[in-house]
Amino acid sequence: MSSVSHSANEAQSASFTPPGHVAIIMDGNNRWARARGLSAVRGHHAGVESVRAVVRRAAERGVNTLTLFAFSSENWRRPRDEVSALMELFVLALRREVGKLHRNNIRLSIVGDRSALHGSLVRLIEKAEAKTRDNTGLHLIVAANYGGRWDIAQAARHLAERAVAGEFSPGDISEGMLANEMAAHIPEVDLCIRTSGEQRISNFLLWQLAYAELFFSPVLWPDFGVEAFDEALGAFASRTRRFGKTDEQIEVERA
Repeated sequence: MSSVSHSANEAQSASFTPPGHVAIIMDGNNRWARARGLSAVRGHHAGVESVRAVVRRAAERGVNTLTLFAFSSENWRRPRDEVSALMELFVLALRREVGKLHRNNIRLSIVGDRSALHGSLVRLIEKAEAKTRDNTGLHLIVAANYGGRWDIAQAARHLAERAVAGEFSPGDISEGMLANEMAAHIPEVDLCIRTSGEQRISNFLLWQLAYAELFFSPVLWPDFGVEAFDEALGAFASRTRRFGKTDEQIEVERA
């Protein structure tokens, strides 16, 4: 039996408890396209199909929150034509997919620095978030023009402004207060998946990944489907999360 099918069976077992929050660094669109003699844009379009498949599977498996890293603050350095095409794809996806998300009770949120995005795109984002705000199913979060360092810095700046305004003294600042100022004001990540074989987190959700389990898949994102996602869930199910404790303490808690 292959590792994929074995892990998929683990994920489907009655005792399986899904990770509450899964975050995915969707990597490999360009390499997938190059291998087929296609443009980078075609690779990004192919990646949309994987997004659809993984969103459906996450909802089926009982995941509460799914965060997808769509466009980092560093991605502006890519060729201008590719960046332009990515923005157009983002607009197209919002127009085509939001209705489907809403019908499936999925709530959509976009996190990141919107100041660099075109006004028309920001309005589409706001409309999509408003339409799905009251949905109670899977919370789908898309990180666009997002960077973990930016998020921490803007949170620290907000706290500094509040301290100067006299709301509290600097000595009162806690981890919880900083977390509450994050643009990505979302639960801590339980499982972070990166596709395409790269093994780094690339400035993604630095604060929220503190205790996440990491899973690096060799599969390029356009080829990452249900079986690959189940393999990652199976790997998560096989791990022991200690949060600083010893194995002995964990065993006592489970008894």
